[in-house]
Amino acid sequence: MIHPTAIVSPKAEIDDDVSIGPYSIVGDRVHIGAGSVIGAYVHISDYVSLGRGCRCFDHVVLGMEPQDLSFRGEESWVYVDDGATLRENVTVHRASGEGNCTRIGSGAYLMEGVHVGHNVKVGPGVVVANKTGFSGYVEVGEKAVVSGLVGVHQFVRIGKFCMVGGLAKVIKDVPPYSLADGHPARIYGINVVGLKRNGFDREARSHIAGLYRILYRSGLAMKEALRELAARYPGDEFQEEITGFITSSKRGVTPWGVSCERDREDD
Repeated sequence: MIHPTAIVSPKAEIDDDVSIGPYSIVGDRVHIGAGSVIGAYVHISDYVSLGRGCRCFDHVVLGMEPQDLSFRGEESWVYVDDGATLRENVTVHRASGEGNCTRIGSGAYLMEGVHVGHNVKVGPGVVVANKTGFSGYVEVGEKAVVSGLVGVHQFVRIGKFCMVGGLAKVIKDVPPYSLADGHPARIYGINVVGLKRNGFDREARSHIAGLYRILYRSGLAMKEALRELAARYPGDEFQEEITGFITSSKRGVTPWGVSCERDREDD
């Protein structure tokens, strides 16, 4: 159902069972997947594709040009994958660079006022709380949780199954499975609660905590610690995820909190 006050381009591709609320605007180069619900006063600009079963609450704005002085009007996209939810006042900008995209993963849940800058990649199942901002080229891994009012520096990566505390200032990469907080952010152990909720048993959590103990608390330099992990746990999926993430870092990795004692798995 399309509300009579909505302005929807006849060139837009609207699948079956889509609802578009009052005073919303949908541009020419737009695709909205089946079963999606678009609230009131939503603006979906050109070069936006929404998957099936997405929800955009009131005043969401998708596909505006990036806040990037290098942008020259090239074709770039916003992709919102199946089942994503964007609450009130969420903004998601197009990418910079011909053919590039900004992407919100399947099942992601972005709460009120979240800003997703150009070329950002938000992974599947990620939850982002109110008023958090992702600068350009940020990447957020699968099922990470980012609390409210967090500021994330451009090009920073947040690993899968991480938790970032509220009001954090994130200026370096946050490795997978970890818990980060502070201004600037520091690592304060592994994300015990998040790992439990996602089906990681006690053995897996203890193993991940042990890997981080070697990385951060063994007294080894980071490069030496990474070599130690690879030698001690060859083929281990958690070792490979963590070491692969750290070795590919370009901004550097968030350090351990100076006074932190939470380097072990606990219930």
